[in-house]
Amino acid sequence: MDQNFTRSVLSWYDAGHRDLPWRHTKDAYRIWISEIMLQQTRAETVVSYYERFLARYPDVYALAGAPEEELLKAWEGLGYYSRARSLQKAAKLIVSQHGGELPADLEKLRALPGIGDYTSGAIASIAFGIPAAAVDGNVERVVCRYFALSEEMGSPKSRRMIHDLTQELVPPDRPGAFANAMMEMGATMCTPKSPACLLCPVRENCKGHARGIAANLPVKPRKKAQRVETRCVMLVFCQNRVLTVLRKERLLGGLSVFPDAAGELSPSQMCAALSQLGVSTAYDARLGHARHVFTHLIWEMEIHAFAAESLADVPDGRWVSADELAALPMPTAVKAARRFAADTLTRANA
Repeated sequence: MDQNFTRSVLSWYDAGHRDLPWRHTKDAYRIWISEIMLQQTRAETVVSYYERFLARYPDVYALAGAPEEELLKAWEGLGYYSRARSLQKAAKLIVSQHGGELPADLEKLRALPGIGDYTSGAIASIAFGIPAAAVDGNVERVVCRYFALSEEMGSPKSRRMIHDLTQELVPPDRPGAFANAMMEMGATMCTPKSPACLLCPVRENCKGHARGIAANLPVKPRKKAQRVETRCVMLVFCQNRVLTVLRKERLLGGLSVFPDAAGELSPSQMCAALSQLGVSTAYDARLGHARHVFTHLIWEMEIHAFAAESLADVPDGRWVSADELAALPMPTAVKAARRFAADTLTRANA
């Protein structure tokens, strides 16, 4: 173990760090919820969601028994809804197989849906005091720079190397504090761009800093260019209701959205697409444009309004009122379309 590194990082963390609510507990359930929320989401964004979520689902039994639509609504805005579904799957297993308590064992934690090497290490170290490495993107960056690792990150080999190096740094007496300290350091000091090397507590022995290459590490695989896809979003109104459908494709699958289609379609083509759903419509107007950026894809959406002849039965469809629309869990990608729909329904009811 590089005791100088570990001691310096812990001393720096003890001297002051961000006041985040999940750092005031060692409760395994609360640590687990926070770590799942923090995947792909900034800590500052997570705080309010974390507190509201725990108020609604204070323990694993409440989470396991929650209706899925209600759970997804509570998750709305965090994105990556598969995380919420995996949480509930894991909660049900914790209730049925572990007596309602998260297991204090790395392998048993990893066996739960949605929990991988990083999350299991974080729960084990913070909640149970097990000296386990917890390597997220922040920790990977700190370790890569400190040891000046020039290997391209992302492969199983490089991930194992980073994990093993981090494991050697974990102090057996304060593994949870060290896990939090490393994440804090990567988030606030050893940042992706313009790292604050002059203020860093381990700069004297940091090989990346000594060689003047810290800001260029870690070496990442070249990102693929984001594909741009034009889509037509169709808001279909009838009797002060709007039509929603469950999306079947893998992207946003299982979430409520509005009928849509890829490409630049004419009004008659959109009416034909809606007819295939079993809805007879007349085109009304173009309402506006919206753009949503996914990790690998950009949606350029044209939003259009239609009037339906009747509240036709649509497979996996649902005609909702303004109040029902507000309560429905929907992805951020359709936020603008949802606003147009809500405004139209509000005016119709005025």
